[in-house]
Amino acid sequence: MQDLAEGVAHFQRGVFPAQAAHFQRLATTHRPSTLFISCSDARVIPELITQSEPGELFVIRTAGNLVPAYTPNADGIAASIEYAVAVLGVSDIVVCGHSACGAMTALADDHDLAALPAVAHWLRHAEASRVRTACAEPGEDKVSVLVRNNVIAQLANLATHPSVVRALAAKTLTLHGWVYDIPTGAVDQLDPVTGCSAALAA
Repeated sequence: MQDLAEGVAHFQRGVFPAQAAHFQRLATTHRPSTLFISCSDARVIPELITQSEPGELFVIRTAGNLVPAYTPNADGIAASIEYAVAVLGVSDIVVCGHSACGAMTALADDHDLAALPAVAHWLRHAEASRVRTACAEPGEDKVSVLVRNNVIAQLANLATHPSVVRALAAKTLTLHGWVYDIPTGAVDQLDPVTGCSAALAA
């Protein structure tokens, strides 16, 4: 906790003053262009990866970057998606998976989650991803394949949310699937139809 307190002190003394005018604008303006859905993993920092400034990303972080399909019983994730799309008017949504994901590793390696019932219950939202990965080619890394399939599956889940459906129909919203590689910093963009990937940036 001392490290966090020192970080706040550094922010207040050394960072905030140089951007005071920007933060003054942000106090009355909230118009992010992108909803970024990533894993809760501490190694994955959306603002760092994309070099975004405060106010540019609306971020949802969940274990395994999972997005439950829409149901009438709204939860915090559904509410955040609806708010980002219907109120903030984001033009893009990114679902970003990452290498060495603990949630995907647990599924790929069939970890015993009996002692983690909440985790086991949550990971049911990746069941379609796991089924799809069962057809992986021999020799392929199961976790890597599952990470990619999971991003595609979560994009499909995202497209069940009414606010997203409306925005896609109006062509005011575009969905993107990314995979971030922690040891290299590389980011691949996935084609949600073919599953093929290409480097997002050279």
